[in-house]
Amino acid sequence: MSNGTAGTVGQGQTTQAWPISIQIYSMRNIGDLDRELDAVAVAGYRNVELIGAHLNDASGTRNKLEARDLKASSSHVSLDALRTNFDVVADACKTIGFTQLFMPSVPVPERHSEGPYWSALGKELGEMAERLDERGVHLGYHNHNWELEVKDAGHNALELLFDGAGDSPLTWQADVAWLVRGGADPKAWLERYRDRVVSVHAKDLAPTGEKLDEDGWADVGSGVLDWHDLAQFSREIGVTWLVAEHDKPSDPDRFARASFKFLSSLNGSAA
Repeated sequence: MSNGTAGTVGQGQTTQAWPISIQIYSMRNIGDLDRELDAVAVAGYRNVELIGAHLNDASGTRNKLEARDLKASSSHVSLDALRTNFDVVADACKTIGFTQLFMPSVPVPERHSEGPYWSALGKELGEMAERLDERGVHLGYHNHNWELEVKDAGHNALELLFDGAGDSPLTWQADVAWLVRGGADPKAWLERYRDRVVSVHAKDLAPTGEKLDEDGWADVGSGVLDWHDLAQFSREIGVTWLVAEHDKPSDPDRFARASFKFLSSLNGSAA
């Protein structure tokens, strides 16, 4: 699905079709990358968000995508890989053919660090973003819920990180469901950082007490979040990708199919 395809939303209302992708991490329990890509292609996706391991053999990953008429919308990459293999990561983005790269999480022991840690991290990521920007790659941060913990002077970690990034081109991939789990109003945060947010993880939450075997997550469109409203708002502030994700689907094939059908319906079509 490309930026230039027109879709219909509501009676008599047309809009540009959303570019829809899927975070391949959601499919990790069904087999190797070949099996994962087969599954998302059958589900209807034409775009995939990769993980850092797929950048290690960039040519091989590109060939696997091309064999299934898939493209990479973006990728996640670890902080360690950015620090130790910066040039390799940048070259892999070019080889595979995508421009959005996101650092998805800090190491587990560091997730509840105090304020200075987050300010320093924002500065470091901002400097990396400037270097990558010169190579045509846009680096961003992907949130969970722990970045909403209040640190210094009433500011939370996410605020300190973005403040630390200053005027750098650091972007943001907003994981809306994690924002909600952290007690935040996602639309308020998207609006606040609309100059940074370029991608949204489309993820859903099951009603309280349900889907406990899936850690309370739900297929996109089947949970309690209003994705009709959230997707439209995201579009209005300039978000360029909706990326389906589920952290622990009991049936990854089901999740991929159901979420693609729902997200495609936002374009007025299930195709």
